[in-house]
Amino acid sequence: MRWTLRLILCFVMGLLMASLCLADLDEIKASGNLRHLGVPYANFVTGDGEGLDTEILKLYANSIGVKYQYVKTDWDNVIGDLSGKKVTVKGGKPEVIANVPIKGDIIGNGLTVIPWRQEIIDYSTPYFPNVIWVVARADSPLHPIKPTKDLKKDVEETRLLLKDRDVLGIKNTCVDLSLYNLQDVRPVYKEGVTLNDLAAVLVKGAAEISILDVPDSLVALSKFPGRIKILGAITEKQDMGFGISKDSPKLRESFNQFLAELKSSGKLSELLLTYYPGIENYFPEVTAR
Repeated sequence: MRWTLRLILCFVMGLLMASLCLADLDEIKASGNLRHLGVPYANFVTGDGEGLDTEILKLYANSIGVKYQYVKTDWDNVIGDLSGKKVTVKGGKPEVIANVPIKGDIIGNGLTVIPWRQEIIDYSTPYFPNVIWVVARADSPLHPIKPTKDLKKDVEETRLLLKDRDVLGIKNTCVDLSLYNLQDVRPVYKEGVTLNDLAAVLVKGAAEISILDVPDSLVALSKFPGRIKILGAITEKQDMGFGISKDSPKLRESFNQFLAELKSSGKLSELLLTYYPGIENYFPEVTAR
């Protein structure tokens, strides 16, 4: 009797785990819900039903005939919530340390394409241009570089500004200083600081300099007018995309087609300019169809 119960329990648990892993397009349509994994961040996800990625995924859910469902997460857990794999990053390489429950179907919160992430998840077609900028407090004696037509030269000149200085960043995110082979800097990682807090922590004096990505910098410039300045970029152009499980090829194909239609209609440019006014000054291609 006990063995029978154990077999039944194992069978039921197996079905449950299988259902947690099934997240491709057919299963999403059958469930009637698209689960949006989102970290509240830089106007991509506000947490109150607004944001660039929130709007895009609501439109996509409607296009495939399902309901939109927001699943709040954080930077430490978002990759695991999609992939079912809890990872830690060592030397720029991911290491799976545990299996965890899958909680959503697609990540949408301005997810920068980073090599270690690509080993664990897939990305949609890029939809948001990005670079990593060096941002300083307005009272810093450092001056912005004078841009040239040689982007690599500009990057190297900017990187020289960081030598022997305290620089704010956040581990295991796109502003993890270890990702960019920065030499002779003093990394500053503040416990409990999130990407949404980084500019405010900089303004309050935790360091003279921080690295920030484009969307966070644009939000910070608006939020702290006259209190910060952009010195230059330490990377060439990067991309942001929506995170999709490697077990969801149909979802990825369908969503990429949707993004292409959103761009060709002009709706994507409209949304970008709504949530990030001025982005066209840095990346004029966002208005292209």
